[in-house]
Amino acid sequence: MDNFRALLVSKTDTGQKVEIIKLTEADLMEGNVTIAVSHSSVNYKDGLAVTGKGPIIRKFPLIPGVDLTGVVTASSHQDYKVGDSVVLGGWGVGEGHHGGFAQVARVNGDWLVPLNKAFSAHDAMAIGVAGYTAMLCVMALEEQGVKPEHGEILVTGAAGGVGSVSIALLSKLGYKVVASTGRPEEEDFLKALGAASVINRAEFNGPVKPLAKARWAGAIDSVGSTTLANVLSQVLPEGAVAACGLAQGMDLPTSVAPFILRGVRLIGINSVTTPKARRIQAWERLARDLDMTKLHALTTTVKLEDVPRVAEEIVAGKVRGRVVVAL
Repeated sequence: MDNFRALLVSKTDTGQKVEIIKLTEADLMEGNVTIAVSHSSVNYKDGLAVTGKGPIIRKFPLIPGVDLTGVVTASSHQDYKVGDSVVLGGWGVGEGHHGGFAQVARVNGDWLVPLNKAFSAHDAMAIGVAGYTAMLCVMALEEQGVKPEHGEILVTGAAGGVGSVSIALLSKLGYKVVASTGRPEEEDFLKALGAASVINRAEFNGPVKPLAKARWAGAIDSVGSTTLANVLSQVLPEGAVAACGLAQGMDLPTSVAPFILRGVRLIGINSVTTPKARRIQAWERLARDLDMTKLHALTTTVKLEDVPRVAEEIVAGKVRGRVVVAL
């Protein structure tokens, strides 16, 4: 493709400029695989990058978009050849390396995984980094021995990308899921995904006790800060929390009490530099354990021109589920 469309973010004296322009492959960064990108998605991190409301972009000008899928058009990497369908998520793409909000990408082939045959390109980005992160969280709880019969699983940020896919996955696996959200109008949506009940996120905003009444066998948290601290204080003995986000903040105002008095385990989920074998395992689990009807119900599709608007909305907490960008 001699000329292709891309969303480019540039630094200005007063902030950032976001524009959709035409580029050529000469404008791309170094890499050993070139991809004709068919789809990307808007994740919370993308919202911060495009709006400039978080220090996500480390190099300007930059094409944001932390994930993408498409077909290889050129490759000198041993694992990929022209015509292969591939998926990328993380590895600093959309942060320090041109990302998925463009019709062409050039990347390091080590960052790629083959597109699982169970998914279309659109489905892969309906899952995207958020859904893949949700799967890593579920796998972490399983590996910590958290089973459906142990009790309720709390999902914070439930209407967001990670939260909504987590609910769909956990409910299919037989867990009783409690969804925490600040948007009570989404209760029907969350219950349709598989939540047994919905509670207001305000329950986790108050002062943090070293130990509160134990309730949760496990939790998936994408919020961080005071919310995560309160959740930890309420986890049952030998329970576990998978933490993957910081929508509320990077701080964690907790104590050692949950860990040394109840044996609670806090598992950090790093979806950015996950080794390839673990990534492939997660995508295989998604193919087996994600209800595609629910995935389609929580997904909307937009054009490249819509990304700045969606970025504002996702940072403001107004986006539910997943948003695919059709390139």
